[in-house]
Amino acid sequence: MLLPKKIFFTRGIGRGETQLQSFENALRDADIAAYNLVSVSSILPPYAEIVDKSEGIKLLSYGQILFTVLARNSSNELNRMISSAIGVAVPSDRSKWGYLSEHHTFGQTENDSGHFAEKLAAEMLASTMGLDDHLRWEEKKNEYVLDDKILTTKNIAATTVVLKPDEWATVIAAAVLVV
Repeated sequence: MLLPKKIFFTRGIGRGETQLQSFENALRDADIAAYNLVSVSSILPPYAEIVDKSEGIKLLSYGQILFTVLARNSSNELNRMISSAIGVAVPSDRSKWGYLSEHHTFGQTENDSGHFAEKLAAEMLASTMGLDDHLRWEEKKNEYVLDDKILTTKNIAATTVVLKPDEWATVIAAAVLVV
């Protein structure tokens, strides 16, 4: 069974003469270019431990197949702002699954993009519990709360602007699930 035991978050920004080159450079910036990435949907597995990126990278072998929830955005339009973000909502009861959300957009700051992705994940978790109306932002904790049902929410985001004519820029944000 391929049930991830750990998860880490990363982000990257890349530039290049082609869209593919800028994507590769974003993967390098995120430290996940040396792996074969498989995109998966939005479930945070029960009991999966969230670890720092540096700890997660140590668990990997070059060429390994990595399951990721990947948000990606690219543009070659001069002065265009691009953003990608991953949000996560972790339930208090870790025997239950949580949610990961991906968000990619234009014209949003890194903070706004990350906050939106975090809200999406929290809303998805709240809706599975039938508690949509109970979700609220807790200013002191700087995260979403759902009575006693959400342990934590957070996000990771990357934003950049296309700086030169004939340049491609790519931003990625990823949740990497370690099996």
